[in-house]
Amino acid sequence: MTLDPLRPVPIDAPLPHRKVLRQWLLPLSAKATARALLLLAVDWVLLAAAMAGVVLLAPVWAKLLCGIAAGFVTGRLFIIGHDACHQSLTPHRTLNKWIGRIAFLPSLTPYSLWDVGHNVVHHGYTNLKGFDFVWAPWTRDEFTALPRAQRLLDRIYRSGWAPGLYYMLEIWWKRMFFPSRRHMPTRRTVFLLDNLLVSAFALLWCAGLAAAAVATGQSAGLLLLAGAVAPFLFWCAMIGFVVYVHHTHTAVSWHDERAAWSQAQPFVSTTVHLTFPLAIGALLHHIMEHTAHHVDMGIPLYRLQQAQARLEELLPGRIVVQRFSWRWYFDTARRCKLYDFTRRCWTDYRGRPTSEPLAA
Repeated sequence: MTLDPLRPVPIDAPLPHRKVLRQWLLPLSAKATARALLLLAVDWVLLAAAMAGVVLLAPVWAKLLCGIAAGFVTGRLFIIGHDACHQSLTPHRTLNKWIGRIAFLPSLTPYSLWDVGHNVVHHGYTNLKGFDFVWAPWTRDEFTALPRAQRLLDRIYRSGWAPGLYYMLEIWWKRMFFPSRRHMPTRRTVFLLDNLLVSAFALLWCAGLAAAAVATGQSAGLLLLAGAVAPFLFWCAMIGFVVYVHHTHTAVSWHDERAAWSQAQPFVSTTVHLTFPLAIGALLHHIMEHTAHHVDMGIPLYRLQQAQARLEELLPGRIVVQRFSWRWYFDTARRCKLYDFTRRCWTDYRGRPTSEPLAA
């Protein structure tokens, strides 16, 4: 597959309109049904193998290790479901919906609620305060006005050690799993049906583990811990980490005015491309090639690596590319606590700037 030759856009030139960027990537938006189904089947087989290890292996450490592996594969399945929910996995809309629901089951993600929270809100208003709720930072005044318990919880969330707790409580529990009217004022039948679907799956999953414990003479509590609790907790940590590093960086800004946000071309300026050694990015189905995904959500995961490379070639100096290291991650967690929308910089909890003010 080839693209028409284009010249890189100089750093001091205006950023091309999003429609132009999508035209650059158009040849990479082709979707393949067979490839999508194969990816789904492979990850379900991997999940089944991990669960077989939970049941059949004798040492407790081995069971827990298999449970963690199941949590990682749950994350891979979720990424497939994420693409299906964007209608970027196959050319068939109805098939995408069913693939998405099937892939979302192990993570207990209600398809329709994820569609609203992620596709409509997050992608529609990335890093716009008051709209995008994912890892949205408080200002100094907002933080000071919070109840003590909530201030403590925010410190835990942004410590770098608890992205999973953030996702489990603030995203999944409050906004996905039978959300209250406060967090989801709209009531739709499909929201309830999708929640009942994932609840039924969770009950069947736990019942299957209990039955396996009885059949093999093992502790039901141990199998439930290794085969249900450990995978879900690992999955929450995985997704919490991923969504944090996608849009939190000292070079990434938040906005509180819609006009300024729109002028900032947020699909490029608010997204981080995090790179990893070895083939870790491929193991994550290339979800870290995230700028390309925000420029065009229609590009399937199996073409994101090419799309990201194309964007970085044509937009040198525009895209935040960060090589991952634990030192960088914890330094980011230390510096990105609150946000000052007047000075347009990150601050610590005392309101002291921890990043350079970003140009308007």
